[in-house]
Amino acid sequence: MNNSLLKLFNNTVFIISSLILVLSSAIIFLFTDYFYALIETVSISVREHFGTFYLWLGLICVLFLLILSFSKYGKIKLGKTKPEFDRISWIAMLYSAGMGAGILLRAVQEPVYMYFNPPIKTGSAPEIVSLEYTFYQWGFTAWAFYGVFAVVIGYSIFVEKADIRLSSGYSAFKKIKFFPEFIDTLTILTTVIGVVAAIGLGTTQIEGGISHLLSREPGTLMPNLILVFLICSLAFISAWAGVSKGIKRISNWNILIAVLLMCFVFVTGDISKILLNFSNSFYHYIVDFVPLSLAIGKYDPGVQFLTDWTYYYWAFWLAWAPFTGIFIARISKGRTLREMILGVLLIPSLGSFFWFSVFGTSAFDMINGWSSYNDEFGNVFTSMFVFFESFAFPDITSIVVILLLISFLVTSVDSAIFVLSMFTDKGKQEPSRIYRLAWAILLFLFCEAIIVLGQVQQGSNVLTAMQKFLIITSLPFAFLTVFLLAITVRKLTKKPFI
Repeated sequence: MNNSLLKLFNNTVFIISSLILVLSSAIIFLFTDYFYALIETVSISVREHFGTFYLWLGLICVLFLLILSFSKYGKIKLGKTKPEFDRISWIAMLYSAGMGAGILLRAVQEPVYMYFNPPIKTGSAPEIVSLEYTFYQWGFTAWAFYGVFAVVIGYSIFVEKADIRLSSGYSAFKKIKFFPEFIDTLTILTTVIGVVAAIGLGTTQIEGGISHLLSREPGTLMPNLILVFLICSLAFISAWAGVSKGIKRISNWNILIAVLLMCFVFVTGDISKILLNFSNSFYHYIVDFVPLSLAIGKYDPGVQFLTDWTYYYWAFWLAWAPFTGIFIARISKGRTLREMILGVLLIPSLGSFFWFSVFGTSAFDMINGWSSYNDEFGNVFTSMFVFFESFAFPDITSIVVILLLISFLVTSVDSAIFVLSMFTDKGKQEPSRIYRLAWAILLFLFCEAIIVLGQVQQGSNVLTAMQKFLIITSLPFAFLTVFLLAITVRKLTKKPFI
């Protein structure tokens, strides 16, 4: 144990990252009001000066991956062995790590919000506009952010035989003193903030579900703090077991239960209308993809809407990109770049589109059948539970949703613990367990601070706090993404292709 602790204290990147996180947590706990006011001010400045940059970056990532996958470089194989995981387990793991609890958080609330507040005016029916914009925010661009890092890391570790750290695969980084450590620290901090945002939002939804079942007002602080402890503890146990045992099993469970839940809503709803909305919205999404991506003309929903939704989503996906991309690369060993890219871009996106079509269309039908709508689905943390009140066995489905939320969160957090441990343990693909323990503790500590931050103002919550925080903290990593894209293109084209 002493040797393990010595290993931690002699690790510069780990010490710097952990000190920043501990210090930030202390500042949030001690100066909560001041910190909230600060991120509110800075986030406004970021959105005004760099909002368009976020949009362009998303489109560039999608185009980069599509061009790469259909070029001769798409045939490059990540390693010389057969795929480590079968295709079903592979899809389950990448989807659970990449989206997870978010699809439960937004399944009903987001389509309904877009239905009553259409962000764009294209002449299509409100339900089509609603689903089209929801597809845009959960579709190709989100997975392109993940895919870029999966390509960068996968090529680095399986083709060039470097380790998993971003600083390891690029010789240009090593020419500048302290720059490799800076890159690794930035990647770690971005990852932590993205994961903590997911934990905060997910546990708040779980607390909302429990409060809904118990007929009490949601938003109590103490249950959220206890839930964070539970999620981090379960995630640590899974990460301790490793990828093939813990993470694979939980991922397969997540997808199975999510699919069964979706099928339950699908077969009890208007099947023909769901399929029609899905196909029409998908068609418009494909046709409108470029102007949507750049918010051009009638596809510009306005700065305030972009700040509350699209900029926030892009910042969120970017914050998740390092650990999700690395995790995807790790589980894609033995596959070609083309297979990995197309699998990452298409399969999870189409799954999300159908998911939102099923829940969104069913929610629209409910609302149209009511005499009036009084914002029943307006609360992002309880909307899913209100939705299931209109179905058979509402208590059972609500309990299933709560268990699925816990399971999805555990998968995302254990993936993050594993990847953060790889980053700090010299890029090892099977990192030391002392790092897994250390990162579980640090994630728990920082997440508790964020939960407290979300309670600072009347009317604020974890979502509003993280919207502001992520837009700021993802910006440096967005610039690094541009740098990585340029270097990766140069690296691929400079080497002779075999």
